[in-house]
Amino acid sequence: MFWKRHKQSDTSKRADGLYQHGNAELIQLRRVVKTFDTAAGKFTALKEVNLRVDAGEFVAVIGKSGSGKSTLINMIAGIDRPTAGEVFVGNTAVHTLSEGQMAVWRGKNLGIVFQFFQLLPTLTLLENVMLPMDFCNVHAPNERPAYAMRLLEQMEMADHAHKLPAAISGGQQQRVAIARALANDPPILLADEPTGNLDSKTADAVFDLFAGLVKQGKTILMVTHDHDLAQRVTRAVQIVDGEIIEKQLADALPMLTDAQLVEFTRRVEPEQYAPGALILSRGAPVEHFHIILDGRVEIVVPQPDGAEKIVATFTRGNHFGEVELLRGSMSIATVRAAADAPVQVLRVARATFAQMLEQSPELRAHIARLVQERVAENIAAQKGAAQ
Repeated sequence: MFWKRHKQSDTSKRADGLYQHGNAELIQLRRVVKTFDTAAGKFTALKEVNLRVDAGEFVAVIGKSGSGKSTLINMIAGIDRPTAGEVFVGNTAVHTLSEGQMAVWRGKNLGIVFQFFQLLPTLTLLENVMLPMDFCNVHAPNERPAYAMRLLEQMEMADHAHKLPAAISGGQQQRVAIARALANDPPILLADEPTGNLDSKTADAVFDLFAGLVKQGKTILMVTHDHDLAQRVTRAVQIVDGEIIEKQLADALPMLTDAQLVEFTRRVEPEQYAPGALILSRGAPVEHFHIILDGRVEIVVPQPDGAEKIVATFTRGNHFGEVELLRGSMSIATVRAAADAPVQVLRVARATFAQMLEQSPELRAHIARLVQERVAENIAAQKGAAQ
């Protein structure tokens, strides 16, 4: 376990469950625009981007080179400032901080992991990990070496603590960079292509380190070009020409155009359910189309003796609610989160779903076929339960 030496009050919510500026999620970008002046004229890297990342999520940001991925990370870190829009992290309005305030806030609340490690070449690995503690005056000076050594132990790098960065491999340097990012026990880690210069085996090991940190309560936002890694996180968002698309929305509905996906991403709602929680009740009105981001949901129908039968289990990328929305009926089954883990879904409101179908004949045809299949499956399940 990583040490927890101090509480980050900047990430504590009010009694109403919101942060100071009304954001319900730990990280929230509201209509963020970033425009750069270049030799060729103005270039808009981010176009009214909205993004929400909740505490404990592991979110991947993917996109082509120049799509705005790194700019997005820099907005959250305060490395760049938005041309327009707002950036909130916990109780802090990041876009309002002065340079001095920004440096102190960043040092205590964010850990940043870069693609090229950025370890200082003339300092030992132990000294590199201690740097953030020295800068932010975290931990008593005589405790810092022991704390840094503990972090290196967690990264399996303690045996190299007194070496210079040039004496170890790239994968080992990235482990040390992660230890340095954790030096002040920040609640959030931002990682910009952290596996971009690593072989696949080492990249997997670094990813596993991140996954372990999420299990311990950290929130991680990772920029990556690796679509395989992006499939293993809690949620992935995709940037296309400075605008965000929910990747699972694109994967579930590939017949939608990029422009349509951008528009509908702005209108979807992420929702989390505890293990075993009820999502839809049989016979109740259905107001949303649901796409599963993470976890498993069970589709349940009653049997004549009053017992329940699980007729299907849906996992990441599957969706439900389209039968009722297309037919205007009540829920034909009970849907609940599986008992062993929480479930996260994207919710698409009825009106937005109707617009999707109106704008995409291919999607309407696809959903119509799916509805026929689901209805047939439900009838077969009910007949089986009656026998």
